[in-house]
Amino acid sequence: MEMNQIRYFLAVCQHRNFTHAASASNVSQPSLTTAIKKLEHELGGDLFVRDRAGCRLTALGKLMQPRLQKAHDETQAAKAEAVRHTRLERVPISVGVGETIGHNRISAAVERFRTRLPQAEIELIVASASKLLAGLREGEFDVVVTAATVSEDLYRIDQLYDESYKVVVSKSHPLSGRNAISLSTLAETDMLDRPNCEMRDALHGACADQGHELYAAYRSNRVDWLVELARQGLGAVILPTTAIPADRGLVSILIDDLEISRTVSALRYRHQTTRPETNDLIREIARV
Repeated sequence: MEMNQIRYFLAVCQHRNFTHAASASNVSQPSLTTAIKKLEHELGGDLFVRDRAGCRLTALGKLMQPRLQKAHDETQAAKAEAVRHTRLERVPISVGVGETIGHNRISAAVERFRTRLPQAEIELIVASASKLLAGLREGEFDVVVTAATVSEDLYRIDQLYDESYKVVVSKSHPLSGRNAISLSTLAETDMLDRPNCEMRDALHGACADQGHELYAAYRSNRVDWLVELARQGLGAVILPTTAIPADRGLVSILIDDLEISRTVSALRYRHQTTRPETNDLIREIARV
């Protein structure tokens, strides 16, 4: 079954006349008639009954009309979607985001980017570093935003920004009035721990060097859960600055005797072609 056979069949359904249908389809009547006969042969029966008034659908024709109309409509929609994509009427960009990456800066960058390029369609997928890198290699993502350390042989690395870490507590927490908190004080505080934090080992190592040990009253791999626990006054959580929400019920405090920071980068797989729009989005995220 060919698409032109379906198109000619639908034209005859509309005009109820082979001559008029051929004219509307910009094809000769013999060509249209031949295409209809081939379609009838393939479907196993007559689709039209001709009479002096023109033609009308047979029972088989009536059965096939809605199905062939749907096939025609789906094909036209697919072609239109392909044209829009080719002409950049729509620009789909899939962005993988690390679990520990704060959304504040990225969401603001995406908003600015779409203001300049409203036809862009941004998909943001949050996952672990291993899943993101595998997806990047398999072509599921155009770019991955992460703080993970990777090989430059496989990935093109664009540094986006550096960020420090702060202690986040509720406004009612006993530590909320301090300008800075020492590691010894943190060791005496119920902590909210993130096992998937890139700086976790460095933080615990620094505490151990000073003879301190942090106690985690709660653990979660989800930043939003830990923030909510902190908001309820159940402990203190150490977060990168872009992951700290603008919340009047929370207070962020410097760590007095420890400087920890990380570099967040945009990764692209070297064996995958990068579109200019993806490059523009990366530059927007890097912009202060």
